[in-house]
Amino acid sequence: MHNQFEQRKVENMKIGIEGQRLFRKNKHGMDFVTLELIHGLQQIDRRNEYVIFIQPDSDICIEEIANFKIQAFSSLAYPAWEQWALPRIAAKERVDILHCTSNTAPIWSSIPQILTLHDVIFLEKPQTTGSSKNWYQRFGNQYRKAIVPTVAQRCQMIITVSNYEREQILKTLPLPQGKLKVVYNGVSRRFKQIQNKRELINIKEKYRLPKKFILFLGNTDLKKNLKGVLLAYSIFVENSETVIQLVIVDLKQKYLSEVLKELNLPGLQEHIVLPGYIPNRDLPAVYNLSDLFLYPSLRESFGLPVLEAMACGVPVIASNTSSMPEVAGDAALLVDPKDALLLANDIGAMLSHNNLRQRMIRKGFRQAERFSWQNTAEQVLQIYENTSKSRVTRMAA
Repeated sequence: MHNQFEQRKVENMKIGIEGQRLFRKNKHGMDFVTLELIHGLQQIDRRNEYVIFIQPDSDICIEEIANFKIQAFSSLAYPAWEQWALPRIAAKERVDILHCTSNTAPIWSSIPQILTLHDVIFLEKPQTTGSSKNWYQRFGNQYRKAIVPTVAQRCQMIITVSNYEREQILKTLPLPQGKLKVVYNGVSRRFKQIQNKRELINIKEKYRLPKKFILFLGNTDLKKNLKGVLLAYSIFVENSETVIQLVIVDLKQKYLSEVLKELNLPGLQEHIVLPGYIPNRDLPAVYNLSDLFLYPSLRESFGLPVLEAMACGVPVIASNTSSMPEVAGDAALLVDPKDALLLANDIGAMLSHNNLRQRMIRKGFRQAERFSWQNTAEQVLQIYENTSKSRVTRMAA
């Protein structure tokens, strides 16, 4: 009797997925990971029921299908949405499992929880993030510091995104190793070489991009290493007869001017283009238009843009630290992100030596092919099934 009950329950789960920020217009890393996971689950799982919990907003990026329901509800502040409203609405929906996807989860919940813990940077000392963050980001860090240690103990399973991050989590939080599972992110099929010249021209004109440029996805987070990139780029410019412009995405002019003034490099401004925030749907074309992609981050748990650029046929320079060697393999030039001279030399080499460029591009295609969202979804679905099976076994005992 117990075995039949267990089999029936595992075959028919009702799974809740927290996606609070998914419908906001300006999405960032964790949002896209959750969005692609949901799309992957929609492709492979037509048996189980899903409820996606979101905050209403303007970008309706998930469609309801037969076994996927969207449950939208608002709250004045994110902590109230997550700690008070989410567990109550999830309980009303009678979900068997609640998967919280962005580092935090309700502390008190009657539902078994799975947590995706992308990183524990906010718990590390010294941090590679700091004063450049705005008040909202600083509040978010304090909230995670307060919530994560408790939530991590109470969740049934924790997912993280690289073996590097797994080791960082185990150093920071006292967890049994069997509770922590690595599931790599994937690369969307939208990231590929684009043959449609008109599409590329339209994106080039839309963001006023130069004919040739180096691409850097920078922002005010110190871990992105903006100062290191600017120092390296200044050395490259000083030693180059023909200067290729630097395009920095998602950075405001005022902040850049302040950093250049601090570095005593105000003249570098004339070689830098700031297109602002670029929606994910336009990024494949921007990658395709670029001549080189820079990602010399000081600290990453995964580094998805590295693989996206590779899938688009762009040579990559990345850091030799944190998760970068694990994700990039030998398909990128890996450099000490704190050594501006070495980074400048690698920029010059990648732009001037065609054999090197072509070799790295070929390796990049092969490396990106190793990471798919379907594979990610299959592994996460297996975690759901194992968690549900374990729960039913405990109930039946």
